[in-house]
Amino acid sequence: MNGVLTATGKTIEPWGESLFTDDSARALSRVGVVDVGSNSIRLVVFEGAARSPAYFYNEKVMAGLGQDMAATGRLNPQGVERGFEALKRFAALADGMGVKPLTCVATAAVRDAEDGPAFQQRVEDELGLKLWVIDGQEEARLSAQGVLLGWPDASGLVCDIGGNSMELAVLKDGKVGKRATSQLGPFRLQQVKGGKDGLRDYIKTVMDELAAEVGTDHDRIYLVGGSWRAIARLDMERTGYPMTVLHEYRMDPETVNDTVDWIGNNTTDHLRKLVGIGSARMELVPLASQVLRELVATFKPKELAVSSYGIREGLLYEHMSKALRRRDPLIEGARFSERQMARMPGFGKKLYKFLQPLFDGVPKDRERLIRAACMLHDTTWRTHPDYRAEACFDNVTRANMAALSHPERIFLGLSLLHRYKNSREGSPMAPLFALLDERATQDAEILGKAMRFGAMFSVKDPNSAGTLTLLPQKNALELKLTRVGQALFGEVARSRFESLCKAMGVQPVVVS
Repeated sequence: MNGVLTATGKTIEPWGESLFTDDSARALSRVGVVDVGSNSIRLVVFEGAARSPAYFYNEKVMAGLGQDMAATGRLNPQGVERGFEALKRFAALADGMGVKPLTCVATAAVRDAEDGPAFQQRVEDELGLKLWVIDGQEEARLSAQGVLLGWPDASGLVCDIGGNSMELAVLKDGKVGKRATSQLGPFRLQQVKGGKDGLRDYIKTVMDELAAEVGTDHDRIYLVGGSWRAIARLDMERTGYPMTVLHEYRMDPETVNDTVDWIGNNTTDHLRKLVGIGSARMELVPLASQVLRELVATFKPKELAVSSYGIREGLLYEHMSKALRRRDPLIEGARFSERQMARMPGFGKKLYKFLQPLFDGVPKDRERLIRAACMLHDTTWRTHPDYRAEACFDNVTRANMAALSHPERIFLGLSLLHRYKNSREGSPMAPLFALLDERATQDAEILGKAMRFGAMFSVKDPNSAGTLTLLPQKNALELKLTRVGQALFGEVARSRFESLCKAMGVQPVVVS
């Protein structure tokens, strides 16, 4: 098949049958996806929890297939050879990892180039890879589905920028709505005539056309694509943001405009050295930043959020049943980590049940963090005791976990730090604590000290050793011990229980 796969009628041939035919499925065998873009070609192999997959393998080659295509109408010759060699390597890697089939999707460069079908045929004939070329509407849909994999409740406008195109898709109520595609990719913009004024007018004209197609009533824009991530990383550098995790990084329109100005006032070489972004990517940033400025001016969002998930994750999302899509990626990921790394998988659920009386009535978004923390509380036990507190904090704040904002990452990390350590004073992670307000910081400490007590109170099940009851009228926390608990409630357990009560500002009451 040398044509372009369209979204009309939702042809699903390239995705095959669902990988997750059983709604109770939690494990994910290795699934490989290759994204052949206008600038980069990337292989991603997923493995792990089905709703929150881990990146088992991830490699990118900046082939530049679409470079100069706007002027020549053909794929870049050097890019073709680099791209073919990359695909040859990726096919061999996938075979070595036991990934079958390997789904390969190509976007704007291959679909628009005069010699795109010839490249597609060569890949199939010489490498045995079926290269599915998708149209702009399907590209927009898959990118939006990738956002849904990371944000199940995402609502707003998805904007995916590549080398030769930019796609938009509306997300609402967990579904992909209106879609639009354009030629606002930086490679295309390099060929626009008329200097700065001509470029600005062209971008504005196209952006107005896109707005007419998808509307402008979108409070949040989700940014997908390497150029957007590069700009976000530069924004972090300019503002001194303490965390470098790009997924779920948030910017407001004023910040975006300030960063675009800052980019324009610096050379790409200087900017690249500041943040370590490759020259091939950085070359496109100035043009992409002009598109971003006009995107903000046209759609007037309240917030822009960076998504590390796009087409590749959208392909995986395609395989999921509705029941699986409704699961919380954070909880699924935490459960998978506990099963793989904890000493006693399943204990986290028991710990949560034991501690639940302390957190009765908390909002749903906080309750899910408490559940995740309980499942993750023992996953760094192999680390040297002197470094466990910082290790678990670092793991959570930098982990490739979905459905977790930056403040939520810090809350989860800080609670796990206090699971191993009473005090956070002098912690090398201190600059990150500023992302939490005082109340959330205190709540994270209480959760951590609650886990610190509950996790060692009983090795098998703390619920068999006692029950906790919060007594607001007496400003006390009561621990009622069972016969088993009386034997377990020794000096260390008592000390940790009292530390928890002190953090909560209540009196400890022990009933035998």
